[in-house]
Amino acid sequence: MGKLTVRALRAVLVVVLTGTVFVQAFMAWALVSGSDPEDGSLPLTPLRVITILGIGTAQVALVCVWRLVTMVRHGTVFSHAAFRYVDIIVGAIVAAALVWFAVTALNAPDQRDDPGVTLIMGGFGVAILGVALIVLVLRMLLAQAVARDVEAAQMQAELDEVI
Repeated sequence: MGKLTVRALRAVLVVVLTGTVFVQAFMAWALVSGSDPEDGSLPLTPLRVITILGIGTAQVALVCVWRLVTMVRHGTVFSHAAFRYVDIIVGAIVAAALVWFAVTALNAPDQRDDPGVTLIMGGFGVAILGVALIVLVLRMLLAQAVARDVEAAQMQAELDEVI
């Protein structure tokens, strides 16, 4: 990964992380201060809590991606230490799907006249779980690459002994 690519990705991560922190702070302020009274049309308090938790899952994933990019830059991504961050990312994506299912369940009673909306929202939740599965497959590819790297290092050590 080139320096320009790493810098661009880090810039995007900083912008997104900063934006999510501001949104999260705004939502927490609205939740604590009660400055936006509920008119009964939507249960805003649970939605705010769910939004804060959902943003937290994204922030966890962003920090782990930052760590993985750092490992790529240092050439240490093909090590067992990378698995921890990938596992955390998978967990964060699954948590985000669960948060989305909570939003779907919270919204469902208002969609009695049009249950298709609830089905579509449930489909998005399943799609989020699909992303977790994709990352899990990528983790398996990382495991294969690490195993090959270890095997190559062992073969190189044996070759060095022979020479």
